Amino acid sequence: MTRQLAGTGALLWFALRRDRVLIPVWVAVNALMVLSMPNTLKTLYGTPAARADLMHQMAANTSLRAMVGPVFDDSIGALTAWRVGVYAGALAAVTSLLVVVRHTRDEEESGRQELVSSGMVGRRAPLTAALLTAAVANAALCVLLVAGLAGQGAAGALAFGLGVAGVGMVFATMAAIVAQLTESARLTRGLTAAVLGAAFVLRAAGDSASDGGSSALTWLSPLGWLENLRAFAAERWWVLLLFAAAVALQAVVAYELAGRRDIGMSFLPTRPGPAAGRLGTAGALAWRLQRGSVLGWSTGFFLAGVVYGGMTDGAAKLVGDNAKAREVFQRMGGQSGLTDAFLAAMVGMLGLVAALYIVSSVLRLSGEETSGRAEPVLAAPVGRLRWAAGHLIIAFGGSALLMLLTGLGFAVGYGRQIGPVLGACLLQVAAVWVIGGVAVLLFGVLPRGAVVAWGVAGAALLIGWIGPALNAPRVVLDLSPFGHLPKLPGGGMEWGPVGVLLGLAGVLVGTGLAGLRRRDMAA
Repeated sequence: MTRQLAGTGALLWFALRRDRVLIPVWVAVNALMVLSMPNTLKTLYGTPAARADLMHQMAANTSLRAMVGPVFDDSIGALTAWRVGVYAGALAAVTSLLVVVRHTRDEEESGRQELVSSGMVGRRAPLTAALLTAAVANAALCVLLVAGLAGQGAAGALAFGLGVAGVGMVFATMAAIVAQLTESARLTRGLTAAVLGAAFVLRAAGDSASDGGSSALTWLSPLGWLENLRAFAAERWWVLLLFAAAVALQAVVAYELAGRRDIGMSFLPTRPGPAAGRLGTAGALAWRLQRGSVLGWSTGFFLAGVVYGGMTDGAAKLVGDNAKAREVFQRMGGQSGLTDAFLAAMVGMLGLVAALYIVSSVLRLSGEETSGRAEPVLAAPVGRLRWAAGHLIIAFGGSALLMLLTGLGFAVGYGRQIGPVLGACLLQVAAVWVIGGVAVLLFGVLPRGAVVAWGVAGAALLIGWIGPALNAPRVVLDLSPFGHLPKLPGGGMEWGPVGVLLGLAGVLVGTGLAGLRRRDMAA
């Protein structure tokens, strides 16, 4: 067994060095999202009577229970676990699956793993290093959450931190299994993300059907396990055994599969393409490579619009006469009526998430270059700009499609103010394109630092999500391009800032493409 794990330490150190930006950024975003919540809740629900009223309203509001889960206690700690627990677990899962796929199937697909394995490296060392890297990320997140929430109750903080880390490790080991089954890193990420989406849907369905969080559907989801751990509300410590069992079982399966296949191979055969090629342009190739991602994101945004649209009236009733909660929504969505402010806030949040899509899509160029797949394309009569344009059209056009589908989802779920809400959704595209422009600039001018684009998107998400709740100063909110957009629906339209953002996006893209023309391609 020792020979099977030879070189694990060196590979772990190398993986941590490669992820020295990705892991700290995503861990920090997740931790800050959680740790900012207690002060926000103290401001919104500062009295026991206000918190008791919140619990009573949540018990009768099935749409909001589906989004954030049931409330088990009226303490600040319990309300923190209720408000952000599901999303912290989901974000930990996304970080973990990205890390594992990056250091397993991505390495094999690029050919680097074959080179590494030709040395003194055991057969299962790469998988072990990948899982340990994910474990380090989740352990760091756990420590930050426990330390930050200890003031609300040490036992509850420990349970919550272990639960969030447990969700992350469940999806890390799941990604390890899928990486053995499929030959494509893109498909591995897509399938694991689909399982995460199914886990969210199962939890949501279970929570909407039962206000006690004990529905059978809830127990089918690792996110439901996190809820039913009941941090800060008479903790159920035995639920942690579910996480431990799932992680151990999936790790055993992944190790067994890893020992039975050759490097670069998979258990599920790749479907062969047609005998005669049908991709006549670089744009067609880019679409073939990214169409699955576009379809998955589009479906998710449309469904999110339907769900948020359906809960609009319920959210307005939940806020009721709570002046502090109304202020937060108005800081996020503008000084209009509460319903318009809620709609504007939710549209803005989905715009922030769309920034993650555009970064992912733009950085597909970097993946094609570093894997060596771009070189054969560019060896044909295809220029660099034409090659890049195919992917950028999908990235920038796809982000506009996402926001269009979001607006249509709101039309289905809410059914009112269709034109204003659709316009508000499309307005987010200007800020999304600025984030995409930053990704293009980094890829074209500083290719080794292209991963920093994830940090930019994460920072924008953090500012947009937490800034208004903390009443952050205007100078901080203005660091994000989303802070300059008009608050629609309900607010006044201002074309000046929108034009500036679109112009800035154009300059960033143009500069990035100019850098791409002049620099050497990755060897």
